[in-house]
Amino acid sequence: MTLAQARNVVLPCMKLLRMSAVPILEQLHLEERLLRTSVDNWCIVNDRTNRPTIVMGVSGRPSELIELKSVLRDQIPVIKRFTGGGTVIVDDGTVFISFICNKNAISGLQPYPHPIMSWTGQLYSEVLRGFGDFHLRENVLLVLFMTAKHHVLSDGVPSSFSDYAFNSHKFGGNAQSIIKERWIHHTSFLWDYDIKNMEYLKLPTRAPKYRSARPHVDFLCRMKEYVPSKSTFIERTIKSLGSYFLVKPFDLDDITTEPPCTLPHSTKLLSRQELEDAYSSQCENLP
Repeated sequence: MTLAQARNVVLPCMKLLRMSAVPILEQLHLEERLLRTSVDNWCIVNDRTNRPTIVMGVSGRPSELIELKSVLRDQIPVIKRFTGGGTVIVDDGTVFISFICNKNAISGLQPYPHPIMSWTGQLYSEVLRGFGDFHLRENVLLVLFMTAKHHVLSDGVPSSFSDYAFNSHKFGGNAQSIIKERWIHHTSFLWDYDIKNMEYLKLPTRAPKYRSARPHVDFLCRMKEYVPSKSTFIERTIKSLGSYFLVKPFDLDDITTEPPCTLPHSTKLLSRQELEDAYSSQCENLP
């Protein structure tokens, strides 16, 4: 559905939650809770997290994805999130934007990975119009399909996905989860980053073709080099959502005062012992 077509239908409501410097673990716990227990559509914007943190997909293996020796030495937190996808390191230069929607929220949108990715790509193409040569670049990620009781049906299915890129330089990584009646699409946008932090990440063994084996410094780009300000990017995103939803601001305090969710979180912070065990196993397997 085009933006023009969207304007001719009755718009569903979307609650907008704007946050700043909320720890990424807390944000992921909140998103998982809203995906599983809320009946509302949500947009969550978090302008940066409070400290450098590595976030892996639910099926990620630390020994394959991160430099465990330096991560342990520098005490970098490592999180396994509840969605599939790749591994990122986030910090105070990252902007997080997440969409949590009912499957029938967007007219004509099929609740499957490719259509959802196509819709978000169309949305951000409108947001970033005039700021750079925006592209969806092919990637291969794991998308989780879950039952109504939120048990994973499989570890994930390979899906030809897309990164957000200016020309051939990535600035946004995505992950999704689809449950019976709802889905989430969340993105970490590299407004800025410290190249030294990228040294905690290994080069992925399954990389998209457009990466062309480039190291992080040659593969990534900073949004601040293309977009005038973070506020411009965020406000234009909210404005573009208005073509699909009646967007209503919501206060985080109104969520945190609700009765606590009793469902266990799939998102977890890996313990130092888990990381040490992974490192020991890695060392034992060296030739």
